[in-house]
Amino acid sequence: MGNISGLTINPSTLVRKTRRLPVKGKILVKQGDYVEGNDIIARADMPGFLEVLKVAEKLGIEPIELRDVLIAGEGENVKQGQVLAALKYFFGLFKSEYKSPADGNVEYVSNVTGHVGLRRKPKFVELKSHISGKIAEILSGEGAVVETRASLVQGIFGLGGERQGKIKVFNTDFIMPEAITEEFSGAVLVIRGNIDSTGLKKAVRIKVAGVVCGGIFGKDLNEFLGYEIGSAVTGLEDIGLTVIITEGFGEMKMSERTFKLFSSLNGKSASIDGTTQVRAGVIRPEIIVPIREPGKVSAQENESETKLEIGSNIRLIRSPYFGRTGIVTEMPAAPSIISTGSRLRVLVARLDSGEIVTVPRANAEIIT
Repeated sequence: MGNISGLTINPSTLVRKTRRLPVKGKILVKQGDYVEGNDIIARADMPGFLEVLKVAEKLGIEPIELRDVLIAGEGENVKQGQVLAALKYFFGLFKSEYKSPADGNVEYVSNVTGHVGLRRKPKFVELKSHISGKIAEILSGEGAVVETRASLVQGIFGLGGERQGKIKVFNTDFIMPEAITEEFSGAVLVIRGNIDSTGLKKAVRIKVAGVVCGGIFGKDLNEFLGYEIGSAVTGLEDIGLTVIITEGFGEMKMSERTFKLFSSLNGKSASIDGTTQVRAGVIRPEIIVPIREPGKVSAQENESETKLEIGSNIRLIRSPYFGRTGIVTEMPAAPSIISTGSRLRVLVARLDSGEIVTVPRANAEIIT
């Protein structure tokens, strides 16, 4: 039987997260340390952006004349608004001047192009653990691997990057904006059904950490974002909170199994990540709620592959059944010709609605 990358809904699984700095830096933890989700585990200095300033062109002079009018030369630190170069009238009066657009260091001056290279100030980067757990491995100069036993729910689509907050569950098909009040600032709202654009905007205003919902209409998400969702969406967009959809687009309820798990986690601290990649190297948005169990857990407990087989609970990830869930009833051994004319391996599933459908195996995800 073929293997398939499944959508995980698991009350207790071993989670290992590799946390890396964008450049080499200093690691602040040791192997075996216990960390919280907001703990800083590494730091690094990112080189400042090199901005090319067309000084000669702006002053209306030849490149060869640039050094004659410079006030700040190579190697000098300058402040935003400081005069870098100036032309003068007779009797010492200023004719025109060029001011630095930012704080930085004058890295080079070119008499060939008339350009000045301004290296902006280094950027200080801090790497957080994101999840609470044990430092299982140190990646020299790069970061660390954090390991924890946790409840894990993966969504089908997400936006907004990494955040932490306490779970607040709403057993409602649709959450009214007035139900999202100041008391939920910093929380992760779990909504069994849908939320609209007005609700999302209200959540941003009161600084909700994240919204996890069964479904959302595309028009509401587009209205909230201010643009249409496209293939360029990564989940890392800065939208003021993290949004994770567990079932799909449209009027949808969270699956009974998923909602029951969230209900058992109500009030607990969660780490959420909206990062989504649906092409090569699939990355799913996820909600992680660490379980602080005593004793050492072996990583081998979670290494077995999930197999697609008769009886597997699945979710369909392509039209016309996008987001629908069901159970596999048949696994034909021979490839079949589908509507596009392609010959593919398929499966037969009974959807939760009772409908029997035949779909390519690649269009299904296992719900574990």
